[in-house]
Amino acid sequence: MSKEDKIREEALGSVPPEDTGTGTAADVDEIMKKYDRESNTRTWTGVPGRVVRYILALFSLGMVYMNLFANWDERVRRASFVGVIIILAFILYPVRKGKTGRENRIPWYDWILMLAGSVSYFYFVLNFEKIVQQATRIHMTEIVFGIIGILVLAETCRRVVGLPILCVAGAFVAYAFASGNSLRSIIYNLFYTTGGVIGTPTGVCSTYIVLFILFGAFLEMTGISQFFIDMANSLAGASSGGPAKVAVISSALCGMVSGSSVANTVTTGSVTIPLMKKTGYAGEFAGAVEAAASTGGQIMPPIMGAAAFLMAEMVGIPYAQIAVKAILPAFLYFLGIFMMVHLEAKRLGMKGIAREDLPRFGPLFLRSGYLLLPLITLIALVMMGFTMSRSAILATLCAIVVSMVRKETRMTPSSFVTALENGARNTVSVAIACGIAGIIAGVVTMTGLGQILITAIVSIANGRVIIALFLTMLTCIVLGMGVPTTATYIIMATTCAPILVSGMHVEPIAAHMFVFYFGIVADITPPVALAAYAGSAIAKSNPMRTAFNASKLAIAAFIIPYIFSLNPVMLLVDVTPVAIVMIVITSIVGLFGVSCGLEGYVFADMNPLFRILAIGGGLALIYPGTLTDIVGMAIVGLILVFQFRKGRAVKAYRGKA
Repeated sequence: MSKEDKIREEALGSVPPEDTGTGTAADVDEIMKKYDRESNTRTWTGVPGRVVRYILALFSLGMVYMNLFANWDERVRRASFVGVIIILAFILYPVRKGKTGRENRIPWYDWILMLAGSVSYFYFVLNFEKIVQQATRIHMTEIVFGIIGILVLAETCRRVVGLPILCVAGAFVAYAFASGNSLRSIIYNLFYTTGGVIGTPTGVCSTYIVLFILFGAFLEMTGISQFFIDMANSLAGASSGGPAKVAVISSALCGMVSGSSVANTVTTGSVTIPLMKKTGYAGEFAGAVEAAASTGGQIMPPIMGAAAFLMAEMVGIPYAQIAVKAILPAFLYFLGIFMMVHLEAKRLGMKGIAREDLPRFGPLFLRSGYLLLPLITLIALVMMGFTMSRSAILATLCAIVVSMVRKETRMTPSSFVTALENGARNTVSVAIACGIAGIIAGVVTMTGLGQILITAIVSIANGRVIIALFLTMLTCIVLGMGVPTTATYIIMATTCAPILVSGMHVEPIAAHMFVFYFGIVADITPPVALAAYAGSAIAKSNPMRTAFNASKLAIAAFIIPYIFSLNPVMLLVDVTPVAIVMIVITSIVGLFGVSCGLEGYVFADMNPLFRILAIGGGLALIYPGTLTDIVGMAIVGLILVFQFRKGRAVKAYRGKA
């Protein structure tokens, strides 16, 4: 059982649902199997279960060996990686949702598909030199293997990731045929070159991403998630609406480890959501707070989501710089949620948790602060110039050593294998999504579709950057529904980011960060909002209402990308100290204005006119410019004055009454 499962069982399984008003671990599993394909896996028990467990563990060890010692051609490395991933996918995932089949059994047709798919990639590995020499003159044998390899990969994607990304990929491949490309040319480019399935996304996944996923799995085994939750409780638990603020802080911290919206929601939400409901928050709001905060984990340095590693490769700057540039936007994102939570608590008159029931920060940090050493080691190694792969492996070794300090966190042989197993499981979905997204990127390159899209969007936007950004945002959110963040980012980085860079002259890092953000918020945007659905399962709330509440709470995620795209100072581009101070101030005031308008409360309830003005004033501070900043500041400032006076009048009236 993983650390995440243990926390969930302890928080939910030990207390009857009728006492807490929250869901059990079974409720979470049920709703995630309904909406999330990654949660629908085969059942392996007994000896076969142990065999599968050790196969997954060996895969993780093999990835460490391949990145540390193997000196293979990059195409051989990537093709081998995809071939093994296909085997693992068929071992873990049944043919359709809800059909896990009998225990310890893979149907005959899955054995055929598994062998056919994996052999296609291993055929390329074994005949690599011959195929490279043939180039576009590949024979029918190579064409057949290429077709089988792509079709079987598509089937694993349908099982593990879902249909939306397959529909997108299918449309792109159809466009490649419609553009006059032959079957031989398409198969060669999409299967046998680094411009397709084994392209940059798969390359990054087989090097950086898999090792950082493994690092996160080992770090969770040290008990750092519980330490983050305890630390958040000690800092904010006693304040008004404390449990919700604890959810925001702990999810931001845990997000540095997991890099997954859903996993973060389940891990921290199993503790924070029952506390929020006990304090008085509605289930829809409690689940939404956790989902919105957990989704932000993918933008939280130093690890962030898997897509951030791809961003470093595509933009051409070191990952360490990506992480540094992401600090300020991430801070503002979580500050925005924190503001909304605080205003809601004040509006409802909520209290915090009694201080005597909370851990004290000093003793807590002295007792468990050493758990931060692996993260500190990772940051130090990256900043010192170590490769990302070596940094991740050394930080993982540090996590193993750190776990030995105390008996309750000490890693046993069993938990060591569990960490390796969890790392492999978490890699499968990301790797498959990267392979399919590589097909989309390959078609764009092969057909010149990127330039066509740039011309079309520039024409529609008519030179207005804000229109191009808005169209890109809508595309990201629609494509991101039911598609992993990594795949969404690859699609958007291949199609829309070049439009913003070449057509609208947006800074490259800002354009890529823009599509990265809006690919992430798809996890909380209805109708397919996996993180919100996970939160609703724990909160026993309506999934759709929870998703809408999460979108409202994460309003900062819809504002911040516009700020740094229009003014990249927030991403430390062409930066001066004065410019940073100014954009931080205007951003905070703008977020506060929008938060007040959406919540309808500051010091007292706001009438509809003031709510609209507050939102308008906050949005005015988004657009860089002295006039808009002055207008926005004036509007938000005047509303605060009126609300302060109204709040005092209400208190005075209640005092007399």
